[in-house]
Amino acid sequence: MNNENGFTRRAFIIGSLLCLLIALTEPYFQGVVSGSRLSFDFYTGYAILLLFILTFLVNSILKSISKNLGLSFQELITVYVMMIVACPIVSLGLTFRLLPIIAAPFYYATPENRWAELIHPHIRSWLVPRDPQVLKYFYEGAPRGTGVPWGAWIGPLFYWSIFILALYFVMICMMSILRKQWVEKEKLTFPLAKLPLEMAKDEPGSIIPPLFKNKLMWVGFIITFGMGILTGLHHYFHFFPAISMYATSIPIFRNTVAVPFWISFPMIGFAYLVPTSVSLSMWVFCLLSYIERGWANMVGFSLREIVDPYTAGMGDFISHQGIGAIITLVIMGLWIARKHLKDVFLKAIGKGKNIDDSKELLSYPVSFWGMVIGLVFMGIWLNLSGMPGVVVPIFLFIAFIFFLGVSRMIAEGGTALVQSPGISSFFITSGFGTSILGPVGLTSLAFTWIYSADNRIFLMGSVANGLKISEEKKKMHPLFWAMTLAIVIAMVGSIWMGLTLIYKYGGINMQQWLFTQQPRYGFDLAVAKMLNPGGPSLGGWLFTGLGAGIMFLLTLLYHRFTWWPLHPIGFPIGCTEMVVRVWFSVFLAWVVKTAALRYGGPKFYKNLQPLFFGLIIGQFAVIGLWLVIDSIAGGFGNILFYY
Repeated sequence: MNNENGFTRRAFIIGSLLCLLIALTEPYFQGVVSGSRLSFDFYTGYAILLLFILTFLVNSILKSISKNLGLSFQELITVYVMMIVACPIVSLGLTFRLLPIIAAPFYYATPENRWAELIHPHIRSWLVPRDPQVLKYFYEGAPRGTGVPWGAWIGPLFYWSIFILALYFVMICMMSILRKQWVEKEKLTFPLAKLPLEMAKDEPGSIIPPLFKNKLMWVGFIITFGMGILTGLHHYFHFFPAISMYATSIPIFRNTVAVPFWISFPMIGFAYLVPTSVSLSMWVFCLLSYIERGWANMVGFSLREIVDPYTAGMGDFISHQGIGAIITLVIMGLWIARKHLKDVFLKAIGKGKNIDDSKELLSYPVSFWGMVIGLVFMGIWLNLSGMPGVVVPIFLFIAFIFFLGVSRMIAEGGTALVQSPGISSFFITSGFGTSILGPVGLTSLAFTWIYSADNRIFLMGSVANGLKISEEKKKMHPLFWAMTLAIVIAMVGSIWMGLTLIYKYGGINMQQWLFTQQPRYGFDLAVAKMLNPGGPSLGGWLFTGLGAGIMFLLTLLYHRFTWWPLHPIGFPIGCTEMVVRVWFSVFLAWVVKTAALRYGGPKFYKNLQPLFFGLIIGQFAVIGLWLVIDSIAGGFGNILFYY
């Protein structure tokens, strides 16, 4: 392999070992210790923590022994990309959705919820384990010495794994196709890529990376690390003061809604790296969504739909607006990229020779046909699982609209906490009614919650950031194999460790939301739709169209008038639950960054960046420290920060 590109044998080995470490420890940290989250969102805190240890400690020691022993910048980047690809898989992105959800329909069935009558007859036998004792031990713990009943799990895990791998391959192919457009032509900012690049940056003749020589970085580090130490100590010894990041909330519109004020230093750190037009639009549209929600509560306005918990939190009509906005965001983005996409297509069918794909993750023919074959395979799998053939293309279309939209938000807006304003199953049932699905289709749709609900973290976003971070590599092809290796290690390692821990402790004795609440959402909603069938929501389509129109108008204003301050990407982001909780932190970062640029200029803004890098690194460093301490001391629920 080429040393210059960082694809050395030791980079692959170190990356693989760290991915395995993430896969084996994160299920324990989240399931058993139930501590602070390191891989629930796109900040991929576990990868940042391990890169900090690798660059500041391990690599510095290796360089002090011999300059040739230290990992190069490109090798560190390869390792980091492998880790951020692993992070979405090991917890909420896959493992802690897949395992609890496929175990739920038979264990949680009761006469009251009528699952046995309405759900069980429509579940394909190969989708889930059915043995009552296997499921009882899954949720309540197996007798000592029993272990994991692998025979009951191998079949369902095999069928789900081939579908998930096809999904991941399609995501990688799409990002390989769009990389040049996003990175080189549109030059999207990718703010989340800035911190790892600074951490891995080398300085000739120096053992320690330049970032860690900056005093401001250590000021930021000490602030969050010190606060985390006090908060963690308070969990064990209450005479230590706890530093609450939840300041207050202000009720508005006759107490029908309350605007929260969270202060999250890591989120302030990330938001400082975001363009001011994006951060401004995020908190402005968030507050506007509160006004809209409060007005609706006061007058009693609602579309009266049966909604999922995520949509209920935002309001059904607000969710529809966000869905329309994100559809417009993606379609306009593809329209802007139409020349590039045409060149890719022509090259894929052997007619285009002008476009160079030598620097891409996969060649354009492989990416295009891999995407097509992967989507066809996914469609066949979904149809066999019970989803009606007419629904399959609609579902895949909207699912990938959401995936691409959120990935675009990450690339352009750099939001570490982001999710789609709606989920695919809600779009189908609301937009096309229940009759198009029937009981079998509704049951099949409940299982899509494993990979297309609460899209807080998924592979495509990490791949997009990984391609930006690796843009200086002269050849990308080996990176595909590094990503593939990371995916396989993360899937196998986290599922094995997840099942081992679950059968040892029992799912209901672990993190409560993961095992007792979220596995039931999809099936409860399917039953509700079966008992209360309805046609397409005309009001839903109206607000979806309204959101699309507003997004189109905002995009025109932003690109036509230089004085227009609001970035359109804030509209679909601003109404989501994640931004609702961090809007005040985004606001604070926007104030500081705006002041720095106005009164100090770009140089002052850049000189101040290490302080905000330190806020992020310090938070994840102290989380890692307490997760280790909690694991040894038997601590549970030691949460240092939420968002």
